[in-house]
Amino acid sequence: MSRIALISGRGRLPVLLAEALEGDAPILAEMEGFESAARTGGEVVRFRLERLVPFLDQLQGMGVTRAVFAGGVHRPRLDPALLDPATMQLLPRIMAAMQQGDDGTLREVIALMGEWGIEVVAAQDIRPDLLAGQAGALGAHTPKAQDREDVTRGAAILRAMGVADVGQGCVVARGQCLGLEALPGTDAMLGHLADLRAAGHPLPEGGVFCKAPKPGQDRRIDMPALGPQSVETAARAGLRGIAFDTGGVLLLDRAQMIAEADARGLFLVATDFA
Repeated sequence: MSRIALISGRGRLPVLLAEALEGDAPILAEMEGFESAARTGGEVVRFRLERLVPFLDQLQGMGVTRAVFAGGVHRPRLDPALLDPATMQLLPRIMAAMQQGDDGTLREVIALMGEWGIEVVAAQDIRPDLLAGQAGALGAHTPKAQDREDVTRGAAILRAMGVADVGQGCVVARGQCLGLEALPGTDAMLGHLADLRAAGHPLPEGGVFCKAPKPGQDRRIDMPALGPQSVETAARAGLRGIAFDTGGVLLLDRAQMIAEADARGLFLVATDFA
């Protein structure tokens, strides 16, 4: 029987996917140190990157032919003492991919899984309802003229960031870039901005948090996502709203996001960033 593996990190997305896949009896795969909230009583496989080949062999032996990646993980520190001989042979290939940044690493992961007969499918293929679907505002508030200019500026910044494989988000206020999302993530960027405002740092009022995939990014893995927490941190940072790519950002718990934005006076707008 063909089976699907949910390769899960932390956060809300794995839970939403597990709910959608419940009838398919998915295998939950967790990297050690990143226990998932998506446990439903089904089969759970734990793995380490140092033993990647045995992990792929195990999935193959369990009849897995498809896998979906979801949730956050940090790149762990590898322990050479735990490397098995087969994974050690792959190490130069993996290290070369990691030198190419996150996108290069993820493309290599997809290629490796394909060599074990496992097709990587996108989260949005399982839950297409998580995408905005069409451009336009969600909720009671809409962007003003200055906000729309900031969104245009933010799109240009994201394209430049994407070429450098830096991140998927930025904050723009009155044409000025107030923050760039890097490895620490969205909450760190918005939290730092909130701290600057609280300390009285002279920054332009308002601003828009812009979120989109990197140009050319393989959207089967590492799709950017927003949720109610994103709205809360954007409000704490004193922003006027959030703009996100119409077909390239997953909206987690959309109804709760909209309610939170309406209550805090923020706009949510889906925009074609390409």
